[in-house]
This record gives sequence, C-alpha cells and structure tokens, in this order.
Amino acid sequence: MITLYLAEDQTLLLSALASLLELEPDIKVLGKAGDGDTARREIAALRPDIVVSDIEMPGMSGLELAECLHHETPVMQVVILTTFARPGYLRRALEAGVRGYLIKDTPAEQLASALRRIHRGERVIDPELALTAFDSKDPLSERERQILRLAGNGLSNADIARQLHLAEGTVRNYLSEAISKLHADNRIEAWRIARDQGWL
Repeated sequence: MITLYLAEDQTLLLSALASLLELEPDIKVLGKAGDGDTARREIAALRPDIVVSDIEMPGMSGLELAECLHHETPVMQVVILTTFARPGYLRRALEAGVRGYLIKDTPAEQLASALRRIHRGERVIDPELALTAFDSKDPLSERERQILRLAGNGLSNADIARQLHLAEGTVRNYLSEAISKLHADNRIEAWRIARDQGWL
C-alpha cells in the first residue's frame, strides 16, 4: 500500500484529488492540508510514503516544504503537482530533491501510475518541462533573489535593509545587480521577470 499526503490550497481540487486517488486499490490518502505550514506539521506525525504538493500555497510554499522534507526526512518522496510550467520552478524542485514534477491536467490514471513509479524509486518529470528545464539558467544569487522578493512585496530599500540586517547601500547594490542581470529597467520589472521564470 502506498500512503500519501496531499497539500493543495484549492479546496475543490484537493477533495477531488483525494477522492480520485482513493479509488486506486493500492493507494491510501493519510491526510491533506490547504497550506504548507499545516502540511509540514501533519506530515511529521503521519509519515506518508509520498507527499503530493502544489507550489503556491499560503505560508510555506510547496518548494519550501520539499526543501524541509528533503533535509528532515530524506527517505520521504515529494511530488510537485502544479499549474506552473516554469523551468525555474522545476530546477528548484529538483535541487530540493523532488522525485516527481507533474502538471495538474495530468489524467488521474497517469498520476497514479507516476506515483507507483516514484514509490519504486524512479523519478517522473513532465516530458515537455524536462525538455525546457535547463534552457533558462537562473542568473541570480540567493541574496539577490531574497532582496528582489522583498522588493516585489513593496518593501523600500530601508525596510529591506532593516529586515535583513544589511546597510541600505548594500541593498541598493544587490538590487542594481539583479536589475542588470535580468536586463530590466527597474526593480518591479526585474521582480516580474524573475517571478515569471520561476526564480523567486
């Protein structure tokens, strides 16, 4: 029996996914949550074989959840099920040790088959995404990504500097470097480019 935990913030989709997968004779859904923080707590208690997670959720994102589980429980398999066909997201997911990356319009029987393959130790990636995953390399450093994410949330240089315990001039330099690397005109355009590529 393959045990699953589902993390998805769209309630209707979460319920439908659980119902469809429960129809499979060798799959059991142990639990489900609509946000990453709840999922992380419950997964630690339930210890499923596989976690199936969306990327964008309230609180902890699916990629952050995958990174935590990779460090805390490396034997647990994580599958990302998402609407976002962004190469940057796939690259980050693979770096976080994710064993599967599939698009939400994957038919239920194909998803069940993919889960069985992953449970056997295989890695399953949506074939179209696999072709484009490494065409677009993320040019940003981790600090540039962190600062750009905060700038995209509307924080000023001074606010970012206070939050990250940096000098305001240092924040300006990081933002300037990120804007230059992304060939953007300003911080908001740089944030949009990075977000659309899945680099944030």
